[in-house]
Amino acid sequence: MALEKRPSKELLGKLVVTKEGKKIGFVKDLSFEARSGELIHVVVASPTAYAASLSVEAKDGGLLVPYSAILAIGDFVVIGEEDIR
Repeated sequence: MALEKRPSKELLGKLVVTKEGKKIGFVKDLSFEARSGELIHVVVASPTAYAASLSVEAKDGGLLVPYSAILAIGDFVVIGEEDIR
């Protein structure tokens, strides 16, 4: 599923939740592939205790959530928990 193109500044600061409604943290940064410009990860800051219990790669105090795990972007960034493990 391809998501609609959006400026990156629209994602920064948004709350990240699972499709079950569990809070993960807030979008801190984005990680891109340098050659293609493809979005690889969303860096999530202020991870909740629940997020810390997931097996998600950590970097610089944030969690790296694969872009492929994003299901929807609106008021929140919704991710599929099964896609981040």
